[in-house]
Amino acid sequence: MPRFSPFAVVLTEEEVQCLQDTARKYTSPYCEVIRAKVILLAAEGQKNTEIAGRLDLPRQIVSKWRKRFCQERLGGLESRPRRGRPNLFPPRSRGRGQGSGL
Repeated sequence: MPRFSPFAVVLTEEEVQCLQDTARKYTSPYCEVIRAKVILLAAEGQKNTEIAGRLDLPRQIVSKWRKRFCQERLGGLESRPRRGRPNLFPPRSRGRGQGSGL
């Protein structure tokens, strides 16, 4: 039995413009581009399984972003703090061989 999302995405003109800008930017982080594309495709009326296949994502991830967008609009697409111990080093200094004797 096919699953239908109870979260119908209807966008305002400002939201469409913002999401399209994000999806087209070469400098945007990959995760932001994917989230914008998920919402734009959902607004076109595509099902979660269709969006997942088109963007090569799990259906559950598409469902997550559709739900968060419907509940919180554009603010729901932002990354949230993660659980666990905070990083000891900034992301840029890791993996460059500093202090490893190379």
